[in-house]
Amino acid sequence: MIYILYQRRIVWWKHIINFAVYALMIVSAHYVFVQTGGHTGPMEPTALYSYLLAMTAYFTVNVIALGIYFMLLIKKSLFQVIHGFVKETITAYISTLLLSLMLTMMFETHFYFGLFLFLIIAVLLSVSFKQLFRLYQEVSDKAARDPRTNLFNHGYFEELLEKELAQAKASGSPLSLVILDVDSFKKYNDTFGHLKGDKLLEFFSKLLLQECDPHHYIAGRHGGDEFTILLPGKRERETFSFINSLRKKVNDSYFEGVEIFPHGCLTFSAGIIEYTGGIYDKSQLMDKADQALYYAKAQGKNLVHIYNEQSPISKTIDIEQDIQEIEQQLKIFLSKDIYTFQHSKRVFTYAMDLCDYIPLSDAEKRTLILGALFHDIGKLEVPKHILQKKEKLTAEEWSIVKKHVIWGKEIVSAIDKYSDLIPLVELHHERVDGKGYPYGLAGDDIPKLARILCVIDSFDAMTTERPYQKTKTFDEAIQELRRCAGQQFDEAFVESFIRMIANKYDFKLEEMNSVS
Repeated sequence: MIYILYQRRIVWWKHIINFAVYALMIVSAHYVFVQTGGHTGPMEPTALYSYLLAMTAYFTVNVIALGIYFMLLIKKSLFQVIHGFVKETITAYISTLLLSLMLTMMFETHFYFGLFLFLIIAVLLSVSFKQLFRLYQEVSDKAARDPRTNLFNHGYFEELLEKELAQAKASGSPLSLVILDVDSFKKYNDTFGHLKGDKLLEFFSKLLLQECDPHHYIAGRHGGDEFTILLPGKRERETFSFINSLRKKVNDSYFEGVEIFPHGCLTFSAGIIEYTGGIYDKSQLMDKADQALYYAKAQGKNLVHIYNEQSPISKTIDIEQDIQEIEQQLKIFLSKDIYTFQHSKRVFTYAMDLCDYIPLSDAEKRTLILGALFHDIGKLEVPKHILQKKEKLTAEEWSIVKKHVIWGKEIVSAIDKYSDLIPLVELHHERVDGKGYPYGLAGDDIPKLARILCVIDSFDAMTTERPYQKTKTFDEAIQELRRCAGQQFDEAFVESFIRMIANKYDFKLEEMNSVS
């Protein structure tokens, strides 16, 4: 009651929660004390066991309640919060609980003096714990926030993105991500110096927080003059409306020296991506948002662009030149595994032909064709004796071979211009029934192009000689594709591939249907 009168500025519901926590602590301690043989009244040294258990209950309820509060506040796991909280407060709690026993004994001989001491110590401890909580919160904020802008730092933002992405996948709720970049910031830095440039970033960040906080959007600093905003529950069109209005507000917000910018005011460019089933991790989401940002800047800056597969490719690349470049890298296989080299070339050819049978954008065609050529690059890391083994692979050898998709991802990740090939390299062994590897993705969670490549890759693997597997005829392979459609393969792409094979090799579909 004293605390409520003293802290009148605190909203009423916080006082209710605080009182409820105290009530839970005291009631829990009381029932544990009684249930373990303790008796209310004067101190009984023989009931020390009951006193200790009651203290433990009081401590446990307090720590869990406060842990839940901080978990919601700083968005960390309950275990992390409680572990840090107990580590920092255990000594203070033990001292408080032992002191309470001493005061209980004093009540028997000096009741009023004991009560006075109890109230004084309780108030002092309350102030001390409040300062401790404030310190804990400040430390947590420093670990999660960028000191220059007070936005979430890159590492913590990615943690939040991963959590929100998992929630969106589980619930089917919309989620949008924005990457934005202050236009011509380098020019401002070069003209006015880094100190002034830092002040501009602080000014810009404050505008972001003012607009994002009321909507509970998550703003972060991606690095340098790039920023990120996460909008849970929002679709791309709603996000576009919000970001575009933010862009207008930034344009109208004056900061000293912005006259040197091309538009005569502070501007930014932004790329938007909405999570869809084909996006399987946060890196892919970030990459697509970055592509949309690149396109917005390429169109003259001070623009907001929504990622779209139909958009012109942001970096104009001659696909023939890309093919030659990848083939040069694949020729390394010649000295290690001629089968993998030839297999990649055949899968590439099938992919080229299949593009005429499946409706794909130019960007998707390019990605499928180059991904088909590059998909097994990770086998460079598989030992030669395993790749060329004629007998059936052991379980241990097979587990090594399966790692080629992860190793391939690492190789492709090192080449920026081919980052859009990563899903095909990493996921072409996933199955629509969720029994594939490396992640066990299922259905539409597997990107469309990876599902297409799975069909092509499997067909060629079945119809060409391999050290440890008997070759199937085209008819047998088509029969296997149809048998596994809906389990291993996407049914729609199986039939498209079969039509392509029928036309290219002059098969009759009626004959193949009778075979199946």
